[in-house]
Amino acid sequence: MIENTEVVVVGGGYAGVMAANRLTRRDDVTVTLINPRPTFVHRVRLHQLVGGSDEAVVDYGEVLGERVRLLVDAVARIDATERGVTLASGGTVGYDYLVYAVGSHSAAPSVPGVAELAYLVATLEEARQLRPVLADAPAAAAVTVVGAGPTGIEIAAELAEGGRTVTLVCGGVLGPYLHPRGRRAVAGRLARLGVTVLDGPGASVTTVAPDAVHLADARELPSAVTVWTVGFGVPDLAVRSGLSVDDLGRLRTDETLTSVDDDRIVAAGDSAAPSDQPLRMSCQAAMPLGARAADTVLSRLAGEQPGALRLSFAAQCLSLGRDAGVFQFADRSDVAVPFHVGGRLGARLKESVCQGIPKLLADEARKPGTYRLHRVAGGAARRRHLVRAAPGQARST
Repeated sequence: MIENTEVVVVGGGYAGVMAANRLTRRDDVTVTLINPRPTFVHRVRLHQLVGGSDEAVVDYGEVLGERVRLLVDAVARIDATERGVTLASGGTVGYDYLVYAVGSHSAAPSVPGVAELAYLVATLEEARQLRPVLADAPAAAAVTVVGAGPTGIEIAAELAEGGRTVTLVCGGVLGPYLHPRGRRAVAGRLARLGVTVLDGPGASVTTVAPDAVHLADARELPSAVTVWTVGFGVPDLAVRSGLSVDDLGRLRTDETLTSVDDDRIVAAGDSAAPSDQPLRMSCQAAMPLGARAADTVLSRLAGEQPGALRLSFAAQCLSLGRDAGVFQFADRSDVAVPFHVGGRLGARLKESVCQGIPKLLADEARKPGTYRLHRVAGGAARRRHLVRAAPGQARST
């Protein structure tokens, strides 16, 4: 009789779905995916949800393998000793292996007034809350977007293209990831859309008021709707479960994505901190990490040594409304290079990426093992250098 292995995947985002699908490569593995929402959130389209051009959700039937059991619930605690999870609904689910892929959410705001008066947009629920607020606001109402990373840039452009009066407060530099050439292209497109960009050391928000935003250089900006896109945090499930985490709360792992506390727990996506050198929070990292986490479990089941993390980046792409975009190329270590593609072609490249992500997940669902981007050569040398140089790095097995 073949012994069955129970694997629980906590979190149904890009990393969790990839891991769950890939784990079905073995017939003797039963996979349960636990997620608080009944639909897959396509987070790279949340700015479109805010702007009213997309709903940013995909039916799990389109991206999840038939052999994966979807359990719509939240996990309240992981009991590593008993190998089980306690559900928010009160039930429990046991496991032989657990994939920790709880993703990320908006960082806890520390600026006065943000929690009470600003709108966050890192999750589906937050974006859905903001959309009717914008719909009800007068067309000429001043909208302030705070934070000039990809989320802030994309939302500012989306709303400005729709006719809104938008100010983007950078709190520093516009698009910190971008190469200066790419940054100039983004700034030019925002200017043509009518977005007022405030950058530099004085352009950081000190207070959010009901109808204004106050900056560090004493400027006061009228703001009928303030959108806050500054930073990401992660759920505190690992902390509540007594597992080792980094300063942000991400689960600490080695280079095989195995928890430093328990070799039956592996992590993937935004909530993983391999060797205390976490990767950029993005779907570009989440799906390869999900595949690597699944491969680690499958290797252990086969009695083999799991492979180490090996991830090659390629670009960061930005939508600048529906008609333009910037596709910023990067080297394999995730450092922006001088070359970018802008304008309508940039928009088409970004859209092809957005359309391609569910397809990659669906391909893995239909034929587990199809995905191979986590095995692409490159970027590993710089990562090995970072890991060796890091003080108190996680163990490597």
